[in-house]
Amino acid sequence: MFSGNEGEMPVSPGSKPDISREKSAELYEKAKTYFPGGVNSPVRAFKSVYGTPLFIQKGDGCFVWDADGNQFIDFCASWGPLILGHNPPKVREKVIETMQNGMSFGAPTALENELAELIIKNNKFVEKIRFTSSGTEAVMSAIRLARGYTKRDKILKFEGCYHGHSDSLLVKAGSGLVTFGETSSLGVPKSFAEETIVIPLNDIEAIKQAFTQFKDQLAAVIIEGIPANNGLLMQEKSYVEFLQQICNENGTLLIFDEVITGFRIGFEGAAGYYGIKPDIVTYGKILGGGLPVGMYGASAEIMGHISPDGGVYQAGTLSGNPVAMAAGIAQLTELLRSGFYKELNNKAAEFAESIQRFATTRNYKFKVFYVGSIFWFAFTDKESIRCAEDIDPASMEKFKIMHRELLNRGIYLGPSGYEVGFVSAAHTKIELEKAKRAILEALDIVFRNK
Repeated sequence: MFSGNEGEMPVSPGSKPDISREKSAELYEKAKTYFPGGVNSPVRAFKSVYGTPLFIQKGDGCFVWDADGNQFIDFCASWGPLILGHNPPKVREKVIETMQNGMSFGAPTALENELAELIIKNNKFVEKIRFTSSGTEAVMSAIRLARGYTKRDKILKFEGCYHGHSDSLLVKAGSGLVTFGETSSLGVPKSFAEETIVIPLNDIEAIKQAFTQFKDQLAAVIIEGIPANNGLLMQEKSYVEFLQQICNENGTLLIFDEVITGFRIGFEGAAGYYGIKPDIVTYGKILGGGLPVGMYGASAEIMGHISPDGGVYQAGTLSGNPVAMAAGIAQLTELLRSGFYKELNNKAAEFAESIQRFATTRNYKFKVFYVGSIFWFAFTDKESIRCAEDIDPASMEKFKIMHRELLNRGIYLGPSGYEVGFVSAAHTKIELEKAKRAILEALDIVFRNK
């Protein structure tokens, strides 16, 4: 059988034979002649784990199948939006019905109104919205709106929070408590990065210092509703409340990036979880059943600054695409079903807590952090991890072993130890029990190798 990176990791007692990846490996070699690194998004290249990337051929319910015919219980869920699982019948049927009438018009359709009404009637944090084609585009537009509304240029963001690949947000902190951003990607002009201030999460003094140092210059503070792109960095409510307070006192807008948490931990996302109203909120592809779609929203007064009502320009031929709108209507209608989130979140909590009990009993240096139906496996003995620097990079070697063992047992996680996992409505107790057993076996092997 083909492992992709044979010899990288010694096989230890209890390890399963590597699954066949022959067809995926062939596809990957061909893909490398077409795409940089053989992929169209970097993490897909499996550089942080063992073996070559899996080329997925099919998804149904909580399962995916790769090109070699291997079946996996999927906890990646297209990085979160497939809250109903793969290929849910009601979403599929609505999409097929809509496609009979055409797939793109670049003009308004009634479907946009229908989806917008579903959102606004059930989310008290937005009064008007604008659809986009991705979460990155939604965040980029929200930043522009904040700058246009406040007539200020600088943005404050946090280490460990990812907000898409727009130029002004691809920055990292330099040395010191508060610093101008330094580019973390070639091709981003230094002048762009210098408009973004980066500070650590979970540090109130750093926030105070930033507002003192850049008084009357900050258009917005942007934070993931619950940071979930660099581990699951749960923040205390008092910290988020302080952030809102200092923004209000300084005429700075608070932006919640809810591309991961929106509609996932609850219909109102992290804003509803904390009971805190951000000035602008952004959402991603979950509101379109996983299709390419995003959204930003705010009060009617703030959104009144968007063109054609105001001077902040944003446009897109595929914004409000009818197929994506149809998928969103079907998906969000299911999410609004009575008891949906209670059932899903309870199922995820039981899954996470049972794994944690096992690890605790074995005295393994391992924690399962979770909120709603989002979970993260961390090889640590810390009771909480609230900032990026609390993550031990060396622990990722243990995740590599775990990831390989789980693939060989038919469990698919995102190919990076910094990525979170997702439980969907399609995961039944049977699949979750099977996945749990595989995870426990994998943990035993990981710690046997320590």
